[in-house]
Amino acid sequence: MTHPTAARTAAPSAAERAYQHLKRAILEQVYPGGLLVSEGEIAEATGVSRTPVREALLRLEAEGLVKLYPKRGALIRPVSAREIADVIEARRLVELHAAERVWPRRAGLRDDLARWLDEMRRAHGAGDVTALMAADRAFHATVVEAAGNEILAELYHRLRDRQIRMGEAGFRLSPGWAEVVLAEHAAQLAALDGDDPQVFLDAVAAHIDNAATVLRTLR
Repeated sequence: MTHPTAARTAAPSAAERAYQHLKRAILEQVYPGGLLVSEGEIAEATGVSRTPVREALLRLEAEGLVKLYPKRGALIRPVSAREIADVIEARRLVELHAAERVWPRRAGLRDDLARWLDEMRRAHGAGDVTALMAADRAFHATVVEAAGNEILAELYHRLRDRQIRMGEAGFRLSPGWAEVVLAEHAAQLAALDGDDPQVFLDAVAAHIDNAATVLRTLR
């Protein structure tokens, strides 16, 4: 009998390793949209055979990140204008609702957000775009989770991969955008120190709208 602890610590399967490698490469723009990669290339990069690579690609196709072409490989799906618009609309609906709900308990929330902003600044100073993007997403998710609606928090979490992919592109391809994001997050923290909830809502809305503007220029 396999001990439960051993089962929990078992190494990931070859298909899982290939899936994690590919997904990370897509989200971090190592494999940019429009690139066609072959199963052989992926197998060589991950050190696994083509069968688990095929399984990984099928999962990624189901998630909308690649399109498979038999005998040719996988096309990394570019981020479309429609996808950007849909994600921004979803963010506005969820994040502005959350911003309204968290205002009465903003004191505790502010400390959590300040830590994530510090992490963003450290990542930016180190030139680590991936860590910067992860801290940025955590900043926003913290507000959503603090609103107390588990269903909305789960829906927001399902946007994570799309947001990371778009955000990585924004940080890497739009000079100065990281500094703007840091300043806008600081403005949200400052608003939490005030006594006008509308100032906080306006800061959140402006940040989302500015992100939309930047993302559209990258199309």
